[in-house]
Amino acid sequence: MTDASEFPFRSVPTTTLADLLGRRQVMDIGIRPLWGPVGRVAGPAFTVRCPPGDNLMLHAAIHRAAAGSVVVVESGDTDWALAGGNVCAVAQRRGIAGFVLDGLIRDLGEVREARFPVFARGVIPIPGAKAAATPLNEPVTCGGVRVAAGDIVVADEEGVVVVPAADSDEILAAARTKLAKEAAEPLEAWEEAHRTRIAKILADRGFEDGTNPA
Repeated sequence: MTDASEFPFRSVPTTTLADLLGRRQVMDIGIRPLWGPVGRVAGPAFTVRCPPGDNLMLHAAIHRAAAGSVVVVESGDTDWALAGGNVCAVAQRRGIAGFVLDGLIRDLGEVREARFPVFARGVIPIPGAKAAATPLNEPVTCGGVRVAAGDIVVADEEGVVVVPAADSDEILAAARTKLAKEAAEPLEAWEEAHRTRIAKILADRGFEDGTNPA
């Protein structure tokens, strides 16, 4: 079974990735951790599309997604639960790194006690139906971001970022460089550079201390 903690993007904060990728690769604030504190989740996306009111394909996905993957679900449904405690427990047992759901779950107490990472819009006690069979691992939209199977999903308490698979090596290298540079810079040096940069921006806009912009 793959050890999700060894996945290289696990060491990269979502804030660093957001700086490199920009807003379009960051899911909206409705997709959030449902319990905390939650550790960082990172892995290749296993994508699922569930029509409103139906959760069949998420229930199918937990038996098909590889260990270490992040199951990403397009639903947009806030009337029915996509999963509950047993579904999350089986996913966890199979080594799935976590769920990122554009929808809701139930049995939050069980999920929290098991410490299975779920990023979603919230909870509701009633489950969806199991009737609609749709293809797995096709592109989906979750939290406003397009996600293809194999894209890298990184989620932590700051949010959820999607790294396109084709760019993952480049982004990982850039992230490591950025983190190393930040770690080597004392706060005093950062403060001085920050003060200089902000002063220049203000001066360019006609701002002087104690006055309003021209």
